[in-house]
Amino acid sequence: MESLTDNALMIKVRDGHLDTLGLLFARYKKPLFGFFYGMNRDEELSEDLVQNVFYRILKYRYLFRGDGDFRTWMFHIARNVNHDNFRKNKFRHKESIENWQERLGTDENRVTEYQKDEERQLLELAMHRLPEDKREILLLSKYQDKKYKEIGEILGCSEGAVKVKVFRALQELKAVYAELEKQF
Repeated sequence: MESLTDNALMIKVRDGHLDTLGLLFARYKKPLFGFFYGMNRDEELSEDLVQNVFYRILKYRYLFRGDGDFRTWMFHIARNVNHDNFRKNKFRHKESIENWQERLGTDENRVTEYQKDEERQLLELAMHRLPEDKREILLLSKYQDKKYKEIGEILGCSEGAVKVKVFRALQELKAVYAELEKQF
């Protein structure tokens, strides 16, 4: 069962063998978590969003035709889950100071972490300052190693448009990173 392709497993799920969804979950929980964490920087929320993706895969399994790539279909769902979450929580996104302190850690830990990996932190900060659409395309292309063609299918645009979007997002990321370097 584990040697089956993603498409073959999803076709089994579509046809009523729901237990095979567990194999797909095992294969894709980490990449999805990485995508969501890159978008929102919240571990708990990212875990919830991964669960929501698999809930929607189960709910809309009958829509999977099997002629396209399962990963592309799944990341299209993930993108919609992320957008739906953002729209739902846009005006209610107020967190307590307690939660922020927990996420930031102690002063000593922040200084130590900053000294260990300043470039990574600057890159993360620069990524977070990008508009959501540019951050999303960089996460898909650079962190999830998606091909431009796959990203085009996920976003509903041509491969050429994806190349331009990635190039522009990288240019903006470089500019934001350079500005942050000057500040620090």
